[in-house]
Amino acid sequence: MDVLEPCGMLIKKIHDTLEKNANNELRANGMTLAQMQMLVTLNNAENGTCFLKELETELQIAQSTTVGIVKRLELKGLVEGYTDPNDKRMKLVKITLAGKTVCHETKDDMDATEQRLLQGLTKLEREQLRVLLQKVHKGFK
Repeated sequence: MDVLEPCGMLIKKIHDTLEKNANNELRANGMTLAQMQMLVTLNNAENGTCFLKELETELQIAQSTTVGIVKRLELKGLVEGYTDPNDKRMKLVKITLAGKTVCHETKDDMDATEQRLLQGLTKLEREQLRVLLQKVHKGFK
């Protein structure tokens, strides 16, 4: 008889596997998962622009980490950082056309990974899983 693992452990194992696979696939293009997550966040933002503080909050990472990711993406020409013309203390980050292209090209890979992740589930089970995971996530906010 199999012993059921705790949900938290299973979620961690799934996360670790997804992160490892994503980083391996993205490494071929000189990207990391953290960089891709930032690009996707910016790509989905209004006008492709966010305040640095918004990125920290949305991605749940420290300011120093956020600044480092932005700098690396700037060097690649995928984002532009600038100060808010109305408040010089605030930094804005905007995705470039090249950054949007990377998001578009990577979407197919992300969709394929999602399909592999859920391949053993029916359509109804997939929806149920999504709803349950959202409930668990909201419970931690």
